[in-house]
Amino acid sequence: MSTQRPRRAAITGIGVIAPNGLRADAYWKSVKEGLGVLDRITREGCDHLPLRVAGEVRAFDAADLIEERFLVQTDRFSHFAMAATVLALDDAGLGSGDPAEPYDIGVVTAAGSGGGEFGQRELQKLWGQGSRFVGPYQSIAWFYAASTGQISIRGGFKGPCGVVASDEAGGLDAIAHAARGVRRGTGALLVGAAEAPLAPYSMVCQLGYPELSTVEEPDRAYRPFTAGACGFVPAEGGAMLVVEDENRARDRGAAVRAMVAGHSATFTGASRWERSREGLAHAIRGALDEAGCAPEEIDVVFADALGVPEADRAEALAIADALGAHGTRVPVTAPKTGMGRAYCGAPVLDTAAAVLAMEHGQVPPTPNVFDICHDLDLVMSRARPAELHTALVLSRGLMGSNAALVVRRGGDSAR
Repeated sequence: MSTQRPRRAAITGIGVIAPNGLRADAYWKSVKEGLGVLDRITREGCDHLPLRVAGEVRAFDAADLIEERFLVQTDRFSHFAMAATVLALDDAGLGSGDPAEPYDIGVVTAAGSGGGEFGQRELQKLWGQGSRFVGPYQSIAWFYAASTGQISIRGGFKGPCGVVASDEAGGLDAIAHAARGVRRGTGALLVGAAEAPLAPYSMVCQLGYPELSTVEEPDRAYRPFTAGACGFVPAEGGAMLVVEDENRARDRGAAVRAMVAGHSATFTGASRWERSREGLAHAIRGALDEAGCAPEEIDVVFADALGVPEADRAEALAIADALGAHGTRVPVTAPKTGMGRAYCGAPVLDTAAAVLAMEHGQVPPTPNVFDICHDLDLVMSRARPAELHTALVLSRGLMGSNAALVVRRGGDSAR
């Protein structure tokens, strides 16, 4: 008879670089208070673009956490990811020195756009000065996989590494990939996503999205589930998590902040948002099934909240389809309305918020939303005290990917 303990995926570290907070504690304070930080874009070269409002990460100096030799060869999106990794490792009690077992730690990230700021700078050199002036790091810095590689190299992590490319839903898919890696035998994985889509080059590429909000008033630009919903506002930043074997974490005395309990993903295409209803509902059911969780056990839902009327309606109906009568009673929230959608980084930030919400017993509010037109118990205006054991996090990509993730409070791993 085997005495081997089952391997379960625990979240032991959270690192956040977001428009509304650098580090997890600052992020949670802003999220809990419903702080809105959307503002007019201040980045140079963006004045002439129709996109006026975004969630910028300000007062961030990557050199505070990352060595210069890594900064010169990487884009801002990788700076966010590397800095968030340092914070997540510290939070998990692993530090940032050479790992004792380098082959037992891997890295998985998701990214949607890569290094637009670095790429724009080098392209301007190419066409303005000539090819001899283009730096050698252009070949790697723009690539969407750059963050995984740089985190691995900097930390000396030689376990399984990878990049998930499934649009915005990739943030949740990456967490699931890491959790399955732990269950297959890897000791720990650094997982998450960070984006930096606010360089002029990147923003021009986004202008083709009909879902993008071009409203100029920050407090009216991103209001999902309302009659005035007019699209979403982009943001930069993201989060990294340490996901490791629960037994390994407890053996080294680490605090288990949450458990990755279940995940599922679907693809319904990008032609019509109405189709995401069935796909998202199927993903929710799959995540609940993997978690061994009944619909009534879900204590809070972190919504995708795209801000497009058809998409919002599809999400509200998907929640009802998958959770039944509980779908209209369970508290729903979307903290991202106060800081914008950081593409692949958005659902990882939501996962971090879900873990923090369960720890603090507070459902955070949905900033800038005061009156909804869907049958949801959307938490608005102020945080709501609640006993939270299990959270459902939802995400959809603009190209048709849907994902759902179930996380449980750290002390509830045996539920």
